[in-house]
Amino acid sequence: MRALEAPTLEEIRAARERIAGHAIRTPLVRFELEDAPAAIWLKLENLQPIGSFKLRGSGNAIALQPREALARGVYTASAGNMAQGLAWHARRLGIPCTVVVPEHAPKTKIAAIERFGAKIVRIPFEDWWRVIETHHHPGIDATFIHPVSDPAVIAGNGTVGLEIFEDLPEVDTILVSYGGGALSSGIAAALSALKPGTKVYACEVSTAAPFAASLAAGHPVSVDYVPSFIDGIGGRTMLDEMWPLASKLLAGSIVVTPQEAAAALRLMVERNHVVAEGAGAVSVAAALTGKAGGGTIACVVSGGNIDLIKLAAILTGEV
Repeated sequence: MRALEAPTLEEIRAARERIAGHAIRTPLVRFELEDAPAAIWLKLENLQPIGSFKLRGSGNAIALQPREALARGVYTASAGNMAQGLAWHARRLGIPCTVVVPEHAPKTKIAAIERFGAKIVRIPFEDWWRVIETHHHPGIDATFIHPVSDPAVIAGNGTVGLEIFEDLPEVDTILVSYGGGALSSGIAAALSALKPGTKVYACEVSTAAPFAASLAAGHPVSVDYVPSFIDGIGGRTMLDEMWPLASKLLAGSIVVTPQEAAAALRLMVERNHVVAEGAGAVSVAAALTGKAGGGTIACVVSGGNIDLIKLAAILTGEV
């Protein structure tokens, strides 16, 4: 697969025009924590209509498809949030949508996908990852929208960076959960044009941190994967085609434990009344470690789609 180029500022701004009226401009609020190691702000992508930033990239990608391609319908491979984003847009446009999901996909996200009218195909994780790598699943005659390795998806995600810069021009550092790299790379591409001195860090969970391991090795490597409540990010390896882009644009990777992410989630609920999913809390957990330094930090709360039973366990300290 050919390595990807960073979207230009013009492409990101054009994406914002395409998704206007569908993806909302989410609030950026101060994290109400007196003893924080920096001035921390929360970019609340959990407030999107689908509860995730994925509405942005999927919306830009689907808007750029030729009419004849959309007539056959669309499909993606996703554990939940990209699936919801694509299904939401497909329902809006009145076209068929199919979602290939791994068997471990959480019930909350599966239920949301079904509400949006998409057809769900469950397959083992290894087979699902093969779809991610090959951009194809046998037997589905539709247009594939990749959740990560699609320039239009990356440009759409980069609109988060535009909004952070416009609302918080003094921002020094942006922390972004790293799943496949499309969100963090899109944001970093925007900031590299708007304010080159701003650092954008990937944030990973210790149970599955392939980007950190790849940075240490100097090339993409595989890591051990241990499932946790943080289901929106983490895998055994990063995509080869994303490596040149992510390693160039991002300042590094900050790795946190599931326990640190759970503690950050509890603090967000307590102090700012913000409910995040595990992946959405990882950026805040990274800020609280102090590893991103001081100054002004924006944490992207990437999503809020979490099972209520899981949320209750976290809030009561069982996780």
